[in-house]
Amino acid sequence: MSRKALIAWGGWEGHTPERSAKIIRDMLERNGFAVTLGEGTGMFADPNLASFDLIVPVITMSTIEKAELNNLTQAVRLGTGLSGFHGTMGDSFRTEPDYQFMTGGQWVAHPGNIIDYHVVITRPDDPVTKGVSDFAYRSEQYYMHVDPGNEVLATTTFTDAHFPGIDGVVMPVVWKRRYGAGKVFYSSLGHTADEFAVPEMALITERGLLWAARD
Repeated sequence: MSRKALIAWGGWEGHTPERSAKIIRDMLERNGFAVTLGEGTGMFADPNLASFDLIVPVITMSTIEKAELNNLTQAVRLGTGLSGFHGTMGDSFRTEPDYQFMTGGQWVAHPGNIIDYHVVITRPDDPVTKGVSDFAYRSEQYYMHVDPGNEVLATTTFTDAHFPGIDGVVMPVVWKRRYGAGKVFYSSLGHTADEFAVPEMALITERGLLWAARD
């Protein structure tokens, strides 16, 4: 029987949520998932949400009803996987600490906006990053508030070229964690759907999706 995934997209168009959600849909379908794709946080109100093996929020700079959030966090606590990227999971609901506790972090700044920076693989032995070398990247370099309990797989180092006082700050880029019985994966790469053309980014994202899904 195919594993089931739910993808919900919405929010600010600058993060290309609909296009990005369809790329994720195609990734999962290639890997044998039966995918439910829809718009808005109402997708999280499904009373059978915990029956999905993976949930991928592609919702950015938005709000969520308390009942929807409670249903989502409960599903993940019970074992449904959660996986996402950039602002479509790391800046979805700024006023919801329960959501941020589940995801393991929250975007707070991207000094310089679109810039060139490097991603350093810190766990080359992990199945998500195995065989991926450090790589150059051009996008928003995400400065985040992060949970110290995250298992960090890749980092980036800031300079003070765009904001004083942060030179040398090492910031997680890719992590995984547990939330109750559920597995959670996050990558801060992926400002727009065009970035899936970067092979390292696409591979890490795809592997992260598969890792997070319920076994």
